[in-house]
Amino acid sequence: MTDPLGPGQAGSDPLTSGEAKFGWADPARAKSAQGGLARVERMQSKLGLGLLEQAFGERPDRLAVFDPRARVIIAALFATTVVSLQLLSTAGLALCGAILVAWLGGVSVSRLRYLLPLELLMLVLVLTLPFSVPGAPLLQLGPFAASAEGLALALLILLKANAVVLILFGLVGAIGPGPTVHALASLGLSAKLCHLLLLTLRQIELVGAEYRRMRLAMRARAFVPRSDRHSWRALGWLIGMLLVRSLARGQRVADAMRCRGFAGELRLLQRFHWQRSDTLLLFSTLPVLAGLLLVDSSLIQT
Repeated sequence: MTDPLGPGQAGSDPLTSGEAKFGWADPARAKSAQGGLARVERMQSKLGLGLLEQAFGERPDRLAVFDPRARVIIAALFATTVVSLQLLSTAGLALCGAILVAWLGGVSVSRLRYLLPLELLMLVLVLTLPFSVPGAPLLQLGPFAASAEGLALALLILLKANAVVLILFGLVGAIGPGPTVHALASLGLSAKLCHLLLLTLRQIELVGAEYRRMRLAMRARAFVPRSDRHSWRALGWLIGMLLVRSLARGQRVADAMRCRGFAGELRLLQRFHWQRSDTLLLFSTLPVLAGLLLVDSSLIQT
């Protein structure tokens, strides 16, 4: 059987094979088709990598069996304990425990990008705090001297801040805003504060969606932000229209709530059931936190 491509064409380049396969004599059309096939292959590879990242990035919440009220209480106790620590060793130990709890809570690696603003703030703190705390000089930059005590204090704040945020991610962030507010209301928090917190979270989500739509509309009109008068004016109009639309969206949300019978009180539709495992979890966490404080105080005295 003869080769349909003809003799001597089995090892030809993709452009020639595309011309022979599709019958395109125009090299430009063949090259365009080849570019389209390459783009499809790149999209397929990106889709495969995305699915792979999603499969390995998302994990189940192993703490979902516990009552949300117990998780909120433990998160508050842990945060209070971590803030009270005064040594780097105990703060590092608390950070390791927070990482373990975040892993058990199903916090994926992709969600850690929300720590970026905190880490940028901590970076500024680490770079500036050593120059404002008196102590043994560690680095001399002209008239400014960085102290070892200031660096140790900055690192202590860094460890404690990350520990608190990670424990909130693992215990409270995995629950969701609705169950968290319901848990706070069940624990006796003021009803007005619960309403304000729930509506604020909802409004933040709506304003964020409105901002993304407006930015998409600006990009569709070929807007490219620059450091000129036109760009600053456009960004000013964006902020103004965002405030106006957020106010209008808030009024529509209020009208929708009144149409559904809202009379100033949010009824809790989700009922929690405190079980023996929640009590066991709470009473097993208390000795751990107390031991962490005891180790910290004993090391300070020595």
